[in-house]
Amino acid sequence: MEEFARKARSRQKLGNPPTAGRLEESFSKSGSFQTPKGVHDILPADHEYHTFIKKVIRHRCRQAGFRRISTPIFEFTELFKRSIGDGSDIVSKEMYTFEDKKGRSLTLKPESTAGVARSYIQNNMQALPQPVLLYYFEPHFRYDRPQKGRYRQFWQFGFEIIGENDPALDAQLIQLVRKIHEDLGIDGLFSLQLNTIGTPEARKNYMSVLEDYYAGKERSLCENCKERLHKNVLRLLDCKEEDCRILSELAPAMRDYLDQESIEFHEELKEYLDEIGISYVENPKLVRGLDYYTKTVFEFWDKEEGAQNAVGGGGRYDGLIELLGGHATPAVGYAGGIERLIANMKREKIRVPSKDELHVFVAQLGKEAKKKCLKLIDDLREAGLKTMGALGKGSVNIQLRLADKFNAPYTVLIGLTEVREGTAIIRDMKKGIQEHVKMEKVPERLVKLIGEKNLDKYSPGELLYS
Repeated sequence: MEEFARKARSRQKLGNPPTAGRLEESFSKSGSFQTPKGVHDILPADHEYHTFIKKVIRHRCRQAGFRRISTPIFEFTELFKRSIGDGSDIVSKEMYTFEDKKGRSLTLKPESTAGVARSYIQNNMQALPQPVLLYYFEPHFRYDRPQKGRYRQFWQFGFEIIGENDPALDAQLIQLVRKIHEDLGIDGLFSLQLNTIGTPEARKNYMSVLEDYYAGKERSLCENCKERLHKNVLRLLDCKEEDCRILSELAPAMRDYLDQESIEFHEELKEYLDEIGISYVENPKLVRGLDYYTKTVFEFWDKEEGAQNAVGGGGRYDGLIELLGGHATPAVGYAGGIERLIANMKREKIRVPSKDELHVFVAQLGKEAKKKCLKLIDDLREAGLKTMGALGKGSVNIQLRLADKFNAPYTVLIGLTEVREGTAIIRDMKKGIQEHVKMEKVPERLVKLIGEKNLDKYSPGELLYS
């Protein structure tokens, strides 16, 4: 491997094509493979957060009648172009698109709503009782500049309520997100930013007004906004660059160009939020980056860092399913970033419960003892005791030190004498005391020491409700 990496570096020095440079990125300085830029491994410590967050989401979704859906990792590229919009940054810059062996254009999903809407149509979900309530917990992919809280492969959870046009559902969706933030211990970090962007017709008229307003001001815009001006002018309103922000503050107000239906819908939504005690910040510049949004849009912003550390957002997309070939069907949804939730939980020093700690470490000495260990380890696990066995050739002292490193509270020791006598030694690692126990009584004794309430027992049926 080191020789392979050395040759790659050598080719690059000789001025070979860019392929050599890209190959070089695959290796660390030591010559071993490393991850591509913008992606990362989810190590066991972070999987504890993933597991905890997933359980919180699953519990809240079950309470509210949501059922889980998983759409494919890749879809036909046209699905995202049609739903998200050619003028969006996602479609124009950020999608991972490739051709399959038959020359068909496919894209790793940059977001899930388009795939869920496609599934709703394809699987005839309009025949189900409406609204259909779905949730997901999935990886997504965008080619974006990696930075704090932003990755090229990232995880999102999300909710979709499809088949009903009622601001009370928008309020319930926002309340569901708030409950999840409360369960995770981070609700106090965020403010709810709320706006309405009206119907597509009203928004189209407003966009024409905006284009007229920005005409002649191109030199004051950042490079991104210069591109957006004739593709998705609404995005200029939420740019964070100082000059762009100043111009957006002076721009005509969207509310002056909204249709009456959208204004009334928005006012009713705010009444519901007031009724359930959810505070919000009216943000007329909030537009979101996807073309399919209509009426309600909202985001949860960090109270200190603003939109730079938003943890998620959503809104209503009443025209999307019809746009994708289905019947006119109202819908509202939300998506939140798992990595950003975890970062905020760590920032608040919130520790999640872990079920990975060992109960028992089994040490042995000799081939005959190893034979006995295999059956004993299985019996201990079946009894609900989380058990690890050191089945290598190390000395007992080496195995005991290993048990210490794994923080196992109890160690079972079996040697030639114990095999001959049909016994085992149970050692309390904290107190340093030990006792001899008949081999067949070891599981029963350890269950008593660990405590019934601490056992890790299940049946496949129970897993459905855990």
